[in-house]
Amino acid sequence: MYKVYLLFPLILVACSQKKEDEMNVKNKYPEDVHSYARPNEVVMTHLDLDLDVNFEKKILAGEARIEYKASENAKYLILDTKDLKISSIWDQFGDEAQFTLGEEDKILGSELKIEILPNSDHLTIYYENDPSAEALQWLDPQQTADKKSPFLYTQSQAILARTWIPLQDSPGIRFTYSARVKVPEGMMALMSAENPQQKNENGIYEFNMVQPIPAYLMALAAGNMEFQSMSSRTGVYAEPTMMAKSAYELSDTEEMIKIAESLYGPYRWERYDIIVLPPSFPFGGMENPRLTFATPTIIAGDKSLVSLIAHELAHSWSGNLVTNATWNDFWINEGFTVYFELRIMEELYGRDYSEMLASLNQQDLKTEVQNFIDEGKAADTRLKLDLTGRNPDDGVTSVPYDKGYSFLRYVEELVGREKFDPFLKEYFDSHAFQTMTTEGFLAYMKENLFDKNNMDYPASEVEKWVYEPGIPESLPQIQSIRFQNVDRQLEAWTAGMDPVQLNTNDWSTHEWLHFIKNIPLNLDKNKFARLDQVFRFTDSNNAEILEVWFKKAIQFDYERAYPAMEEFLIHTGRRKFLIPLYTEMIKHDETRELAQSIYKKARPNYHFVSVSTIDELLKWNK
Repeated sequence: MYKVYLLFPLILVACSQKKEDEMNVKNKYPEDVHSYARPNEVVMTHLDLDLDVNFEKKILAGEARIEYKASENAKYLILDTKDLKISSIWDQFGDEAQFTLGEEDKILGSELKIEILPNSDHLTIYYENDPSAEALQWLDPQQTADKKSPFLYTQSQAILARTWIPLQDSPGIRFTYSARVKVPEGMMALMSAENPQQKNENGIYEFNMVQPIPAYLMALAAGNMEFQSMSSRTGVYAEPTMMAKSAYELSDTEEMIKIAESLYGPYRWERYDIIVLPPSFPFGGMENPRLTFATPTIIAGDKSLVSLIAHELAHSWSGNLVTNATWNDFWINEGFTVYFELRIMEELYGRDYSEMLASLNQQDLKTEVQNFIDEGKAADTRLKLDLTGRNPDDGVTSVPYDKGYSFLRYVEELVGREKFDPFLKEYFDSHAFQTMTTEGFLAYMKENLFDKNNMDYPASEVEKWVYEPGIPESLPQIQSIRFQNVDRQLEAWTAGMDPVQLNTNDWSTHEWLHFIKNIPLNLDKNKFARLDQVFRFTDSNNAEILEVWFKKAIQFDYERAYPAMEEFLIHTGRRKFLIPLYTEMIKHDETRELAQSIYKKARPNYHFVSVSTIDELLKWNK
């Protein structure tokens, strides 16, 4: 009897705990309008890949073993796919599983609905991707730096992982993974995981990622690459002809990591390596864990563009460690990362330097917000987005980045760094390897920053920043001493001073960007041409300077720059540079046909992420 009475309350406690756990599971994952997955019923926990990279057919073929946890009475595992050819699916008991592939949505792809058995926890999918898979960029040798071997890289963000792997493609779902990848002999394969540092003879590489990540951080690259160590935990991968330049440019990486750790806690991903990709890569960088993908456009020769690496490194905390729960919360990733990036740059190069970066960002933000408002798209200037029925790439604007940064800087200036830094460090620690919604962060901030320090929570101002369009009047004022000097030189030149007399000897890339961006459009074209004659902007090797210079050249109809601009657009795939230039060209009668002519030549070199936007912009007839 004693044992019975003792066990009874334990049974009650156990039953109560089970109900509480089921309730927590049921409410754990917020609705994601960009995924078919139903993680509150069945959620994937581990992915094991075995893939063969076929450059001739442009396919990845093999198997994906999915481990999952299912709630009681769950009958189906729902995965996201797009243009995948599923040959068969087998359950853990050796039987072929029943599945259906739903109708294809242009944005979301098709729902893969797989019957699962009671008490099962994994299954294996045999498949291959379509050669036109949107995440995959297959490059001919001529499209690489060395021009000797083909190259493959992936870009899974935002919802393109489903085009090369059947999985639950939502940022709110995290899983670990392992992989075996076979590539042609003489090539190296790399992933967002533990990576090799030397080529092997058989072309078979194995990978392991023990920290759970969301699907958009799945990454693969294959080609003729080498590795060079930069410190005990950092290194660079690049094509042989790019290695020396890349290693020099990125040599401050270890120092950046130490600064980041001193601000917001330990780096939790073991290694931080960088791969410098061929020029068609559509972004400046992609924060794939352990292996940042970087554009070669940051290799300027003077380390002037390495703030991009600070940005991607910062994602190791904001984004990779604490992830936006849905793409409507994208600013949770990017606003925090820009803030963190500029704090790293301030520690590395000084406040004057970081304020130049902040000023340029704010200029871009004001321009883009005004453009959205003029186009009747004011809703896209809110931090909390509603991308229902839209491609989440529509949210990749300066708003989540620079308005998000400005909001966090507003809060920092309101409470002071002595309170804000410990708050952010605790935020990353307490939510490590978890996801975060906008509403969740605001509640956390109120409780752990304002309430904890007995400060009034600025509810109405937070509402303006997060949920209302436009830029609030509480936008932080940025004072760049170095840009004030640039403004004086610009004023002197526009007033009649010859460019050779300008005091520009110690200017950085950022000072030149500020100068070019602010050239007034009412000047005589000959004056504009004289500026180019002296400083040779058209012939620059700096991609950031070329983009802003070419945009001004279009506005002045400065035809001398057009051949160089064409070469730049054909051989550069970075979306940040492409969209402004094509957009500017179609605004003017003189360059509208030129935009179509250049794009016809350049389009085969671009990644889908860039093509999908420019096709629509130019109303391209495929």
